[in-house]
Amino acid sequence: MQHFPAPIRVLLVDDDPDLATMTATYLKRQDDQFAVETAIGADAALERLDDGIDCVVSDYEMPEKNGIELLEAVREAYPDLPFILYTGKGSEEIASDAISAGVTDYLQKERGSSQYAVLANRIENAVEAYRSETLLTRRTRRLERLISNLPGIVYRCRNEPEWPMEAVEGEVAAMTGYDAESLEHGDVQWGPDVLHPADREETWARVQDSLDERGRFELSYRIRTRDGETRWMWERGRGVYEDGDLTRIEGFITDVTARERRQSRLQESSARLEALFEQSPDMINLHDANGTIAEPNARLCEKTGYDREELIGMKVWDIDCSIDSASAAEIWDRMEPGDSRRLESEYERADGSTFPVEVNIRRIDAADEALFAVISRDVSERKERERRLERFASIVSHDLRNPLNVAQGRVDLAAEECDSEHLDHVADAHERMNALIDSLLSLAQEGGPATDPEQIDLANAVERAWSSVPTDDAHLQLSVTGSVSADRSRLAQLFENLFRNSVEHGGSDVTITVGDLDDGFYVADDGPGIPGNRRDSVFETGYTTSDGTGFGLAIVEQVAEAHDWSVELTESDDSGVRFEFSGVDEG
Repeated sequence: MQHFPAPIRVLLVDDDPDLATMTATYLKRQDDQFAVETAIGADAALERLDDGIDCVVSDYEMPEKNGIELLEAVREAYPDLPFILYTGKGSEEIASDAISAGVTDYLQKERGSSQYAVLANRIENAVEAYRSETLLTRRTRRLERLISNLPGIVYRCRNEPEWPMEAVEGEVAAMTGYDAESLEHGDVQWGPDVLHPADREETWARVQDSLDERGRFELSYRIRTRDGETRWMWERGRGVYEDGDLTRIEGFITDVTARERRQSRLQESSARLEALFEQSPDMINLHDANGTIAEPNARLCEKTGYDREELIGMKVWDIDCSIDSASAAEIWDRMEPGDSRRLESEYERADGSTFPVEVNIRRIDAADEALFAVISRDVSERKERERRLERFASIVSHDLRNPLNVAQGRVDLAAEECDSEHLDHVADAHERMNALIDSLLSLAQEGGPATDPEQIDLANAVERAWSSVPTDDAHLQLSVTGSVSADRSRLAQLFENLFRNSVEHGGSDVTITVGDLDDGFYVADDGPGIPGNRRDSVFETGYTTSDGTGFGLAIVEQVAEAHDWSVELTESDDSGVRFEFSGVDEG
């Protein structure tokens, strides 16, 4: 007898308990794979029936329901469950009724023990067929469900350049615009009608080469849908051989258009980023949390005198001589992903010489790894300019201020001794010279970046600056809100110089408005304005259209640059001037 991977549970139904017990005993002797349960009568059988029963063996003549009636009841709940009618009362009429009711097998009881071997064989055959059919049905359903849920097409085609489809299932219409029947009937052929013309020959050649080498293939190519759209497909398949000859191909095709487009965008983006990285006028390097340089750009190599291979693996403090491992770690430990820091430092070249740099550090974690992007700029020229300005400021504050003070004192003494209108003009000239010196010192001393930024309420800063400037009958309209990150004294300088400029050029009754922009603020007045052909000159040092020093707006531009703000001069709504400051950090 064939042995099943699992016991065969048999429900034996009879109205005679002794006969049922004896039949069960003989069945178990035939093969120990039988697990026989007995039920006395049809009603008891229906109570014992469950999903685990593999076969029902029933007598025909029983008091509550006969075997046919029991069969009909079983078929309502279990349409395919093996049911063998095993009866001592046989007739053509009973056999006909049993077949009509869907009996699996029909067997008459006989004398002797040999009948149990026949019964056991009938049970095994019925259960084997039932289990095989059930397994096939489940596999078929699973396969159908799998195919229906696959994001693509399952196919079988002949191995010919036209790729004529013999069977195709899945998202055919969604992917190609054609229905499966058109492909299977040959009205539409994959090769000439669906494959992109530019990819047909290469696709055929690559598939054949892979099949010859490995018996399977995997590739991407383009198709043209029914409405003319170009889409990318990814296909994996294998050869089907008959008598050793490759005749057909089976495989799976899925739409990867989104992936291909994404990869194309990533490649383009990567190329642009690499170009920006390598061609940047600034020095750039990427290092990890241990300070190990992983990616230096060409500018860093050029300025430090190291080859790229030399810089990779070096520590940042090998080139930044103003820090060590401890001080660097202290900075990085305080930084969260996305945080940035700006500081002044000094780099050491490969030859041992040094140069000053402005360093911007930004934490840009990737794949759970702490990474830091360092953008540095050589500020040697700026530092030299600052040193010259300091020397210039020293000369102005001492060598010019002292003799001017002497001259002013002499004029005061002369005024006490005689009354002359010329002395007033000399005193005015001295005052103008003092104003020029103050402006020159301001330019010289405030030329660098904002050194002490803090959170400042804009309205409060405007009001304080307004109170510090002689404004006569001028009016202030304040509609600015929020706060900015700025150096307090230099922000005051900016507003004071703008207010003086409006009063000097707009008249004593000028109205000045300070208001909000999306990324900053503006200062406008209703004065006579500035002609368009002169607006590019107003920020130049010494430029003036009145008796002012010509330094006020130059200082305004300098303060804006120190904060990395942009300043633009336009016409106000009242035809006056309007200074717009954008790129303002609100903190």
